[in-house]
Amino acid sequence: MATEVVQDVPMSRFELLVDGVQAGISDYVADDEKIVFLHTEIDPAFRGQGLGDELARGALNLVRGETDLRVVARCPFIKKWIGENPDYADLLTR
Repeated sequence: MATEVVQDVPMSRFELLVDGVQAGISDYVADDEKIVFLHTEIDPAFRGQGLGDELARGALNLVRGETDLRVVARCPFIKKWIGENPDYADLLTR
């Protein structure tokens, strides 16, 4: 199973692809200073495989690597994930 997280800028979301098939999304809004994660969802057919973790990690890695934006985690899943993965907490205070 090959996974990849990509950003769909026109749709304002990150997508998790599993073998080329969209398995999950994380919606956001962004401005010049911050990216606000609003909602994260894994397709029911793909749940129970830890793919939410891969989506969160991949999306946050893209934010870290490609922007200077501060993350605002309004999405309960992203908020919990960052709390459980303190290596990403710095994104909340950039």
